Amino acid sequence: MKVTNYLLGYENLKIIQDNTMFNFSLDSVLLPNFITINESVKNILDIGTGNAPIPLILSKKTKAHITAIEIQKKVSDMAKESVKINNLENQITIIHEDVKKYYQKSTPEFYDIITCNPPYFEITKNSKFNKNDYKTIARHEINLTLEDILQIARKLLKNGGTLGLVHRPERLIDILTVMRKYNIEPKKIRLIYPGKTKNANILLIEGKKNGKKGLKIMPPLYSHNKDGSYTEEIQKYFK
Repeated sequence: MKVTNYLLGYENLKIIQDNTMFNFSLDSVLLPNFITINESVKNILDIGTGNAPIPLILSKKTKAHITAIEIQKKVSDMAKESVKINNLENQITIIHEDVKKYYQKSTPEFYDIITCNPPYFEITKNSKFNKNDYKTIARHEINLTLEDILQIARKLLKNGGTLGLVHRPERLIDILTVMRKYNIEPKKIRLIYPGKTKNANILLIEGKKNGKKGLKIMPPLYSHNKDGSYTEEIQKYFK
């Protein structure tokens, strides 16, 4: 069932969701608050935008135009609704298309920044799929692999442009390997921990096309207090 919610504490941003599909999570709030944005940024691409949480938050941080690609029609329709109810049609363009087709016909080196909250899980013979296709596509590399994302980024990013990903820590070596393969130099990493005594469960990573070597490991970010509430640092993202 479709509902309209405020976007995780952003009282001036509304988002259309459907609880039968893959709703956005903390990951989609962390990435737009992690990515490096300056006044020179003119064009941003968000790959696999879902119902558009990342573009909506980015719209509060930049005046750049944001193009958001979503392969699933019903999900992209919700994204368009979300953009419309926030009166952001002039800044955010939602495109319903397979990004692998989109990038083939797009102008090379057009985007200053590409963001992506991608499917996290590789397809193996032991993969267990959710019967809900929306969730399967969002979680598993069926239509979009890590290598696809980096190949797209190499073509569409300007020289010196930035790629920002939110992923899982267990895929870190895969991510670093594929980034280097496609000339996206890893520049910044931050690990998110659900608590001070727990292992990291979210990875934020930023790379620069044809960038110089030099990787910054940021301080750890703890998402929850012992009582399950969000930590003070996480709450800052919602204000």
